[in-house]
Amino acid sequence: MNRRHAHVAHLDEVEPVRLEHGRTEVIRRQLGRAAGARQLGCSHIELPPGKRSWPRHWHAANEEAIFVLEGVGRLRLGDETIEVRAGDYVALPAGPQAAHEMRNESEAPLRYLCFSTMIPTDICGYPDSNKVALFSGGAPGASKSERTLDVVLRRDAVDYWEGED
Repeated sequence: MNRRHAHVAHLDEVEPVRLEHGRTEVIRRQLGRAAGARQLGCSHIELPPGKRSWPRHWHAANEEAIFVLEGVGRLRLGDETIEVRAGDYVALPAGPQAAHEMRNESEAPLRYLCFSTMIPTDICGYPDSNKVALFSGGAPGASKSERTLDVVLRRDAVDYWEGED
């Protein structure tokens, strides 16, 4: 029986993309995009031992969720660090209270599914580095080619009228 369909993506058939920078190393397969999803993203994430996911961040518009498939991780969530393991589901509602970062401090790979709404206009806050990221035209997990705005800035405050004379 051939079960191939435009809206079916098998993990083994989705090309992995590796993101590496310092302590960050993520092997990501964008299942939602491969299956044709538009408003709900789903990525299979693998964190090698000793690595972390993206820097701790929160979204102003998009909600995320994590379902741990295999391994043990340490989730920085708000001001807490929580151990998560296979079978755990984590809700990450929009807002600074859900600033999050996953770490793999074990000796084995950590694998999980990360789900996200795909609202195309979003602001991400990075509390550890005092930065903000602005997205428009495509959600943070969307293709960069879809975006009309994709910029990361330091959060230094200026007066609303500065430079407007």
